[in-house]
Amino acid sequence: MRSVTSSRRSVTNFHLSGYYAALVRCAVIVTLAPRLPSPRLPIVRRFAACASALLSACALAGCISMAPDARTPARVEQMPESFAQAELAETGEYTPENWWRAFEDPVLDDLVEKALASNLDIAESAARLRQARAQARVSRAALVPQTSLAGDASETSSPLAGLAFGDLGGGGSDRIDNEAYTLGATASYELDLFGRARDDFRAARQDAIASERDLKTVQLSTAAETISAYFDYVDTARQIALTERTVEVLRDRANRTDERFERGLVDSLELYQIRQDLRSTESSLPQLRSTLVATRSRLALLLGAYPAELDEALSQPLRPRLVFESVPSGLPIAILAQRPDVAAEYERLEAARLRIGARRAERFPALSFTATLGTQGADPAGAFDFATNWTSSLLAAFTAPLFDGGRITANIASARATYDQQAAAYARSVITAFGEVESALADYEQQRDRYALVSEQLAESRGSLDLQSRRFAAGTGDYLAYLDALRTVYGVETNLSTAARATALARLGLHRALGGDWSPGGAPGDARSVDMQRSDKTTLDNGEAS
Repeated sequence: MRSVTSSRRSVTNFHLSGYYAALVRCAVIVTLAPRLPSPRLPIVRRFAACASALLSACALAGCISMAPDARTPARVEQMPESFAQAELAETGEYTPENWWRAFEDPVLDDLVEKALASNLDIAESAARLRQARAQARVSRAALVPQTSLAGDASETSSPLAGLAFGDLGGGGSDRIDNEAYTLGATASYELDLFGRARDDFRAARQDAIASERDLKTVQLSTAAETISAYFDYVDTARQIALTERTVEVLRDRANRTDERFERGLVDSLELYQIRQDLRSTESSLPQLRSTLVATRSRLALLLGAYPAELDEALSQPLRPRLVFESVPSGLPIAILAQRPDVAAEYERLEAARLRIGARRAERFPALSFTATLGTQGADPAGAFDFATNWTSSLLAAFTAPLFDGGRITANIASARATYDQQAAAYARSVITAFGEVESALADYEQQRDRYALVSEQLAESRGSLDLQSRRFAAGTGDYLAYLDALRTVYGVETNLSTAARATALARLGLHRALGGDWSPGGAPGDARSVDMQRSDKTTLDNGEAS
């Protein structure tokens, strides 16, 4: 089976093709330079010889890599071709990529956008991404020649009496004074014959891409947590309102029962039962209000704000609509590739594989070149006399490891162990993602069924309330029976609010398990699946969570 991978792209804006193109241009200049008529031809020729040797060495650095071939972990190869639970879903269409907008709640849309812009976990993850990109650029530096410009001035004075070769000054002076001024440029390059530097750079680049996927994971998690906290707040506020109405009904019911008890129409058992129901319902209010405050604080933390800053937004009507679209049947297993956490583990697996190659390359010889071109004079003006006072040097160094106490072997073993760890982590992430999608699919179907059943119960309880209301108005019914029916309606509405929250969170859990969206617009591995773009088309069923 194909591995669950993501599209890979460079995050350092570095292309070796441009580097080699620059080498070609330099080679052309080096070839033409000796033919140029100039009084400074000797220095040009000298520079041409040094540059030709250095550039030729750079061009010889091929694309050899000692890294092992990429392999898909066995457990990933054995993954099923499709989700079993997806076969239960009806065929349907789902087009929004900006999936939380399907709830059609402007307050929720605004909160999610603010969370994505201001969440502190996202800011921390973004900083880690910048760090990883910088580390990749550090590793890239070993692939190009290093150049430096230096100049120095020195003055020395030595006594002739201390010299073995006698009086060089002709008796006119007993000291030797010397001034030297130098100005030069140095270029050095290690020929990456066996791909050590290149594999280290590619591994660092994969780490940077993995950090980018980690950032998308945090963004997805932040959006999901914000939506979850919002629905918790809406449900808690709704339950507080329904509980307060229930308390009013129970208080009226208790007062009337107390009057009937005084007249001997009911026994004390019924009176105590009604009072217990009233006290029990009243005692739930402080806990619900405390939960509402805690939920508001949790929502504020997700937005990187203080709770009081949300008062204006949360004081508006909070009426998110429920959405019941079915997940299309035959959901492809490749959709797991859009999960950024799975993609991040794959990138880290690739980085570990490349580092094996880099550590293997340390067994082989290294060849480096250093070229220096400059001037030297006895006075500052002489340091700038490039025609006559020029100096040059070219050094080639060859080193090969003979005995290092087992350091290279241990590094290779460590790199292999790291690769095995990442292979296990990647396989675990795929299996975890598969299981979460299966569970989320089943939960979404069950919560939709539950909401439908509670909705039917609410319709029946409202029918009973309407009957008791008409009987009481006609003088054939009991007001206490009407209060009991009204209390039942409030209780079922509370259950429906809880079921609506559970349905919304189940839908949210499915989005989270799939890494964002399951629509054709969010192709596996496409960064848009987590960037969550706006969509103008939404298919909705009727229903409200409030």
